[in-house]
Amino acid sequence: MRWQEVQKRFPNEWVVLEVIKAHSDDGHRYIEEVVVVDRFENSLEAMDRYEKIRKDQLLREYCFFHTSRENLVARERYMGIRGPR
Repeated sequence: MRWQEVQKRFPNEWVVLEVIKAHSDDGHRYIEEVVVVDRFENSLEAMDRYEKIRKDQLLREYCFFHTSRENLVARERYMGIRGPR
């Protein structure tokens, strides 16, 4: 599903997403297609759900955003041996 479809289906909500298609460029992650995993009115609940899923599914890519956001672009973080910087 594209971001515009998510915004129409879940207006003014926090959504936890599985990334299906994305690319990286100049330190940013441009997310093109997603599957909605869950939705919330509260950002802390969305972050909690995201953290739990991410720990259980290490080989998949997840994120969470508010649907008021214009584009799905995230700043990439380096995940080295010692964790994020």
